[in-house]
Amino acid sequence: MEIRVRTEQIINGQGVTNRQLEALIAVAKTGSMTAAARELGISVPVVHRYISNIESAAGVPVTVSTPSGTSLTAVGKEIAERFTESEARVSDDRGFTVCCSPVTEELMTSVFSSLKLTDVELVISDDVHNVRMMKEGLADLALIDDPLYLYDFDEMGYDMDEVGYMGMVYVDNGPEFIRYKYGAQRVAFMFLESMNREHTVVSETYSLSEMLGSGKSFFVDEYLLTRKRLKIKSAVDPGVLRHAITAVFRENDRTAEKIIASVKARHLA
Repeated sequence: MEIRVRTEQIINGQGVTNRQLEALIAVAKTGSMTAAARELGISVPVVHRYISNIESAAGVPVTVSTPSGTSLTAVGKEIAERFTESEARVSDDRGFTVCCSPVTEELMTSVFSSLKLTDVELVISDDVHNVRMMKEGLADLALIDDPLYLYDFDEMGYDMDEVGYMGMVYVDNGPEFIRYKYGAQRVAFMFLESMNREHTVVSETYSLSEMLGSGKSFFVDEYLLTRKRLKIKSAVDPGVLRHAITAVFRENDRTAEKIIASVKARHLA
């Protein structure tokens, strides 16, 4: 007898199918409706219909389109993360799972390729979600951008290892800030406070392109800009806002140790 468990997401009392949620995740992963349709083997209008159904349930947009592509709104991100978590909980065949932010996404995919790890699952989210994934046993290794989140792992029996360092670019367009949801943002804003700089966070975003075009001040990891081939002048030397990237993992895990060794060999500094 074969028994399989599936989940269903209810948003504001309205059911949303797994297929619709898979379309949302595909849009987030590929950055466009067209690419998502290609990945899922369905037509673009069907993807649009799936996204519209989710938005109807949520009552607000779950995607935002810019000249550089389509990304998820904060609500869309939350819906996608809840679905990913619930599927992981009921999965009976979860492979080795790594979670990180978009800051280190290309680094991790490069490491997986060099190690020929084809069965690793990669979850891209912010530190808050990635910490929760580790705590709930849904991930085996996490790369944490903001070292202040490491306190959340105290007394939980995880190993930690600093695998590199990154500096942050500070774009100063005045006291109003748009806060990027990724990277060591708390470290960056602590720098402002130490300098007694007046500042107000007027918005937050998951979208790099939205942040870059906002006209507001912001912080972003220099490494991410370099990987995107973007050159942006910083108001301070990025080294002033240098922070560690830390791997959190379960002890005596050979796969984790191989991944960490490969990341360290890249000499992030």
